[in-house]
Amino acid sequence: MNRRSVIKNLAIVAGGILILPSCLQDQKKGKASIKLTKLDLDIDQENLLAEIGETIIPETDTPGAKSLKLHLFVMKMVDDCYEKADQEKFVKGLKALADIADDKYDKPFASLSTKEKQELLLSIENSKDEKDNSLHFYKLMKYRTIQGYMNSKYVMTNLVKYELVPGRYNGYFPVKA
Repeated sequence: MNRRSVIKNLAIVAGGILILPSCLQDQKKGKASIKLTKLDLDIDQENLLAEIGETIIPETDTPGAKSLKLHLFVMKMVDDCYEKADQEKFVKGLKALADIADDKYDKPFASLSTKEKQELLLSIENSKDEKDNSLHFYKLMKYRTIQGYMNSKYVMTNLVKYELVPGRYNGYFPVKA
């Protein structure tokens, strides 16, 4: 081996050693798949958000919330755009929803049938208790999921037909005198 090869290989190994801990750190803790600055969500909570979003906008002949990754949009919006109190209510409401599913059906939300998921979310939506964290969470989750869907690349390119000028000028349109 010559000196240049040794120095080049040493630089590659040193770079790999510097990068390796940051790659393993998120996997050990089970952190969310996107970087959040204020929220502290783990991968299980992220998967729960994906299931809730899929219940709100299910996949039919058009993609659903899970395939459009709307739960990541909701997480980022809550992390960036809401006050700390609202973020805490969001996380508490997420945990409360998971607890409600465990108490009511004796299994986690993700393993419920579609009908059971819809019934659970409707019962939360129809709740009148404004101090309920799960109601606050659900309202915010539903609003942001729909917002993310309506602004997604799929909807904006395939479902919404953009017209630069609404209506057209037709010079040959017959006019009754």
